[in-house]
Amino acid sequence: AEPTMVLRLKFLNDTERLARVRPGDTVGAMKRAYFPGQEQQVRLIYQGQLLRDDSQSLASLHLTHNSVLHCHISQHSPAPAPAGPHASADPVHAALNVGSLMLPLFVLMLAVLWYFQLQYRHVFTATATTFLAGLTLLFSFMAFTMYRR
Repeated sequence: AEPTMVLRLKFLNDTERLARVRPGDTVGAMKRAYFPGQEQQVRLIYQGQLLRDDSQSLASLHLTHNSVLHCHISQHSPAPAPAGPHASADPVHAALNVGSLMLPLFVLMLAVLWYFQLQYRHVFTATATTFLAGLTLLFSFMAFTMYRR
């Protein structure tokens, strides 16, 4: 029989889950075993590399006993995940979604910078004002293209 090894699955909120696997198992088989119904949303990262190929064996990745795999479970799924005992207890869903705070934070920062530019015009050089205007245009374009989808 093939020996088993334990991998540490580490989530964004620093919680960990242990996975008992065989070196011959594939990345896809491990996703199916430990994230049933969420295989498409799970991203596994080992030593900074995203494991894209689900047919790749764990042995070919040179994983050893107690190796740490970072796990990211995206909220956007092609199909809704089935509600089960694992769905509600998933630690990643409880983690704060910082990405959703970035847009309002950036808008607030730009608004404050424009306020200071208008109130303290003498402090801002022409280069700083041009940069602020360019940054505002770039951000507006990016926000427009992101939210048009």
